[in-house]
Formats: sequence, structure tokens, C-alpha cells
Amino acid sequence: MPATRARARIASYAALTKPRIVELLLVTTVPTMIVAEGGLPSLWLMAAVVVGGALAAGGANALNMVIDRDIDSVMRRTQDRPLVTGDVSPRSALVFAVALEVAAFVWLWLFVNLLSAALATGATLFYVFVYSLWLKRRSERNIVIGGAAGAVPVLVGWTAVQGRLDWAPLLLFAVIFYWTPPHFWALAVRYRDDYAQAGVPMLPAVRSIRTVALRIIAYTAVLWATSIAFGVVADLGVLYLATALTTGAVFVALGVRLLRERTPQVAMRLFNWSISYVVLLFGAMAADRLI
Repeated sequence: MPATRARARIASYAALTKPRIVELLLVTTVPTMIVAEGGLPSLWLMAAVVVGGALAAGGANALNMVIDRDIDSVMRRTQDRPLVTGDVSPRSALVFAVALEVAAFVWLWLFVNLLSAALATGATLFYVFVYSLWLKRRSERNIVIGGAAGAVPVLVGWTAVQGRLDWAPLLLFAVIFYWTPPHFWALAVRYRDDYAQAGVPMLPAVRSIRTVALRIIAYTAVLWATSIAFGVVADLGVLYLATALTTGAVFVALGVRLLRERTPQVAMRLFNWSISYVVLLFGAMAADRLI
């Protein structure tokens, strides 16, 4: 029994980090490093960045759960989170989250570089104070501005290799920045009643699905153009550019379909595609460099 309780305790703390979100962030970081290197970086450097990035993202997500525990208790999608069920206390979760952030900064500083460590920590501070504590409960543009924190891992990956920033990583930052609102709004369409009940002004909870679809189309169009511009600036080849063109076209087409049909089912197809889009786009840029 003690072993079972220990496993359950570990699982609860792991859930605080939102592992699926962490995985998605890491999917963008390693290909970025490959592009920055112009080939395969050292395995040790990639491992160091992945570990540091996972610690930083996990800590940020845990802090978000501490802040949002009142909202999570109202929304059906989040009612099984550890702070809502009581499996972890708010104080313990806060200590855990801060410990992860400190560990992330020290790890990245020691084994990568100070710039990468500072960027990762800055992203957490932005996510916690700008998005979670300020914008999320006050503005329908919460995820537009707050989502910038999720774009920082590509800068961490680039600076880990190059030690500096230039136009290519900034364009890649813009790719994730413009991808985040359509991705999140599509999911929020399905849970718009939950957000409304919790008093969170997520766009689908305060605007019509038509308005949401129009904004999704606008953001995906900019995303499409930005992804192509990145390929040109980073001097990527046909494989990446063909992938950017085709996957972006599908993304925009799904936005148009949502405008026409305006159902949660279509919105979830768009949400699922948005995840596939990131995997395919970043996979293509890595393959383009390696091949």
C-alpha cells in the first residue's frame, strides 16, 4: 500500500506540470536547434536543453494550476486536476513549482548558457504574471498576448546553439505566437460554456463562433505567411517550404470550414489539426536540415 500511495503522489505532482503541453513545447525546441546548428547538435546539448526546458515549462504550468484552482473547480474539463481533488495542497504545489523553476534556471545556466536560462525564466514570469494573473480573467485577448510565453522555447533552443538571436529565430517565435490563438480558440469553442460559467472571457465565451472563426482565419493566414518567410530567411529547402505551404493551406481551409459550419465538432477537427501542424512543420524543418 505505501508503494501504491507513493506512485499516486508522484502521478499527482507530474499532472501539475501538464505533461502533454510540455511535450508539445519540446517538439518545437529540438528542431529549432537542428536548424540553428545547420545539422545535428551534440546529443548532450540537446538533452540539456530538453531537461531544462521541461523543468521550466513544468514549473510554469504548476504555478498556473495554483493560480487557477478556483476556475478549474468550476470547469468540467479541469475538475480532476490535483489541486481541485485535494491530492496536492496549494502550498505544496507552489513549493514544487518554484523548485522546478529554480532548478531550470540553474541547469540551463550551468549546462547551456545564461541567455537561454534567462529566456526560459522570463517566459515563466510572463506566463504567470501577464497571462495567468492579469489577462486571463480580464481580456478576450488573453491568449493572444499571454500565448507569447509558449513561443519562447524556440528562442531558448536557438540561443542554446548560437548564443545569440537574429531574424530567423524571431520569425520562428512569430510562427508559434500566431499559431497559439487559433489552436486555443478552437478548443475553447467546445468548452465555451465552461469558460462562461467560470467568468473567463476566452474569446469563444464572449463572442459568436462566427467572430471566432474570422479571427482564426486571420491568424492562420498570418501564420501561413510567417512560416514561409521563416523558410526563406533560414535558407531552408523545398521539403520545408512544400510542407509549410500545404499544412498552412489546410489550416486556413479548416478555419473557413468553421466559419461555414460553426459547430464544436468542426472546431475540434481544427484543434487536432493544429497539433499535427506543429509536428509536421517542425519535423519538416529538422528533416530539411538533416537531409
